[in-house]
Amino acid sequence: MNPADLPRAVVRAVRCAVADGELAAGAVVPERVVVERTRPGGVGDYATPVAFQVAKGAGVRPHAVAQVLARRLVQEPGIEDVEVTGPGFLCFVLPAPTAPDVISRGIIDDIVIRDTRGGAAFLPTVDAADAADPALELRERVVRDCVLRLLRTQDAGNTDTHTPVVPVAKRDGDVIARYGRDAAAWAMLAVPAKETPAFGDVLLLQSEASEFFRVRYAHARARDLVRNAAQLGFGPEAGDVDDAGALLRALADHPLVLEAAAHHRAPERLVRQLVEVADALLDFQYRVLPKGDEKPSAAHRARLALAEAAGTVLAGGLALLGIDAPTRL
Repeated sequence: MNPADLPRAVVRAVRCAVADGELAAGAVVPERVVVERTRPGGVGDYATPVAFQVAKGAGVRPHAVAQVLARRLVQEPGIEDVEVTGPGFLCFVLPAPTAPDVISRGIIDDIVIRDTRGGAAFLPTVDAADAADPALELRERVVRDCVLRLLRTQDAGNTDTHTPVVPVAKRDGDVIARYGRDAAAWAMLAVPAKETPAFGDVLLLQSEASEFFRVRYAHARARDLVRNAAQLGFGPEAGDVDDAGALLRALADHPLVLEAAAHHRAPERLVRQLVEVADALLDFQYRVLPKGDEKPSAAHRARLALAEAAGTVLAGGLALLGIDAPTRL
């Protein structure tokens, strides 16, 4: 099972448990469920607090709801184990993601927001009524616009973007003039809206010290790899890749991160995940192209397809943040 399928599997389990009488008829059957990767030291690979939401109308403790759902979900193909932790969190163990699954589901079906052939962004259109309000403080406008784009990628019915936003500190002055629109937006979105954004000269550095640079550079490198491969006479072709664990995991998580970022109105979650994808790609890039007299093989084509998919994710993620994704740096 692809991680992106977990939310639908959980909703289906709740619906069936109510229909079969395992949960009270008054139990809340959510339309959407947020599933996130467990934090370091947590149980399993992914977790959801859905039992707390369902328990509100079921008249039972969340832990009891979680146990009912765990018995059902552990029988789902592709779920290796389900465990109930704490007062009612559902934790899942999934098999390691494969490159074909990550590329076909994670990129093509679930999170396509760019035309990779032409590079044009296909972001949800903002209605005239939602256009930037000049009265809004700069950071509030940047955060609100980003949250609105995230919500619309998820087809969210509730597009309320209201969230308390701490403004840019007066000591930082005109951050657009000093750092440029994209770097300033990155800094404003990289921390939770309730925290003061941090600005510094690292935003201007084209080096590994800058996360902003690494993400955009990784996107450019993905495009370079595709161009270089074409010069060598081969192109991407989906297949198994056995030496890209970190990159596969980051790409498999991307649809869940988008959903959680939209649900929590938290663009910083997307920022962190783009850094993870970029770092994994920059480490993986050296295994993509043939070396010396080596001939292009099926393995090279599969690695190239994965690198191209990572580039698409980085481009789409930057577009959601309202930041340009240059093809050359």
